[in-house]
Amino acid sequence: MQSFSRGWSFLKQAWQMAIKDRDLIKPSIFALITGFIVSLIFIPFLAGASFLLGGDSSLVGQVMIFVLGAVMIFVQYTVGYIFSAMTIYLIYGYLAEGDGVMSKAWAIVKRDLLDLMSLAAASTAVNLVKSAIKGKGKSRGRNFLAGLIDTVWTEAAFLILPAMVIEDSNLKEAVKRAGNIIKNNLLLVGISTVGVKAVNGLIGFLLGALGIGLGFGIGYGLITVTDASTFGLVSGIGLGVIVAGIFIMVATVITSYTATAYHTCLYLWARDVEKAQAAGGSAQVQAPAPLAAVLGR
Repeated sequence: MQSFSRGWSFLKQAWQMAIKDRDLIKPSIFALITGFIVSLIFIPFLAGASFLLGGDSSLVGQVMIFVLGAVMIFVQYTVGYIFSAMTIYLIYGYLAEGDGVMSKAWAIVKRDLLDLMSLAAASTAVNLVKSAIKGKGKSRGRNFLAGLIDTVWTEAAFLILPAMVIEDSNLKEAVKRAGNIIKNNLLLVGISTVGVKAVNGLIGFLLGALGIGLGFGIGYGLITVTDASTFGLVSGIGLGVIVAGIFIMVATVITSYTATAYHTCLYLWARDVEKAQAAGGSAQVQAPAPLAAVLGR
């Protein structure tokens, strides 16, 4: 329970930063909009390919659909990492200088674009492997392994990104950097005592459920009032989907920004602890402000 309470406290600290400097939240909004546009572009191609090749069980047909799906996943990851990198640098700038400058964040993204794309390619490969494992059967063992792969790589990516952005590392160097941090147990205190993941999960569930409930209520009410006319059906379903979608998008922005802020603070803290240990220092290292306020360090 204390872990959850600290997670909630960190969320409030992170959003206090965003309120003071609204540039910090902008990339999360841009990521949501851009990701939606990417889906709108790719889904018709995938649907069309599946329809045209629906009766084609040949290797060529299967490969075409697989490649289209893989490209869409890669583009989605690339978009997500670009805007996550911006958020990381803006938070880093805010903590270091009191201001996250958007122009500097864009410059960092341009500098690290190839590295971000290489991370997106790696994540795509992991995603395809995970899907292949789950697709081979519904056994608990396979589902557990697929879930474990997803969890481990997601957490690793959260550390790889700050290494790329803050220390200008390529993928190989960033993976090694994240591995050293994990191996040396520099993040165990933060991860075990601050339940940001649980808080994010609860917020996502509550806002999603509220949005779906309100959307259904509004849509059903409109359909009932219009005696299920064509206009009522179209308007009710459309308005219900819009209401639910807004709540889900708000939940996505909140959880995405909070998770990125949390892992950025953890990474900066781990980096400073590592430097202090390398220098032979024994004094306790101060965590970044939002995390220090939660942990009392």
